Amino acid sequence: MKRVLLLALALSGCAKRDRIVVGAKNFTESDLLAEIVAQQIERRTGLPVERRLHLGGTFVCHRAIMAGDIDIYVEYTGTAFTAILRQPPIADPDSVYRFVTAAYARDFKLRWTAPLGFNNTFAILVRRADAERYGVRSLADLARVAPHWKAGFGYEFLERADGFAGLAKVYGLTFSQPPTSMDLGLTYRALADRRVDVIAGNSTDGQIAKLDLVALSD
Repeated sequence: MKRVLLLALALSGCAKRDRIVVGAKNFTESDLLAEIVAQQIERRTGLPVERRLHLGGTFVCHRAIMAGDIDIYVEYTGTAFTAILRQPPIADPDSVYRFVTAAYARDFKLRWTAPLGFNNTFAILVRRADAERYGVRSLADLARVAPHWKAGFGYEFLERADGFAGLAKVYGLTFSQPPTSMDLGLTYRALADRRVDVIAGNSTDGQIAKLDLVALSD
């Protein structure tokens, strides 16, 4: 599912203290976006901003904003739709946005901004040398070689319905052993060090080009 970036805002939490608290998930893109948001708030409002970067995954950040520990963080519509609201994945991003904004306002008293203007989604990645050697360019190709390969995935990808469970069901993926669960930041190093043969990253990750990886098509 495509995931459009937006900001989730607490409607009243920031009024309870003399600063705005900006949170972030536990990967580089989220930290960078949180810093951009923090600087924009400082520049445009003059209010002091506290940064709480690299807090954790989706559920950690959601609990933090619900508890009033943070006032704002960047979230993905597809993630909110499937992980927080527990809806089955759909392919229409506009419908997802409308559903998420209404549900968050109704159920959580949280407001979403308009989209930030770019998209990020899961990407299944392999080393280019392996892709060329074994003719692996798509997820269907991966299913053919998966019984001989090892996979390493972040915790959230393993838990989400639109993550590994959905992928395995649709494409019949069976690896040589159950996928290794690891911190998202460690998956790229594990792939580069040949400890695993396939990982799930984010389509905007700079490591894809740096490590000369191939994102498989579906």
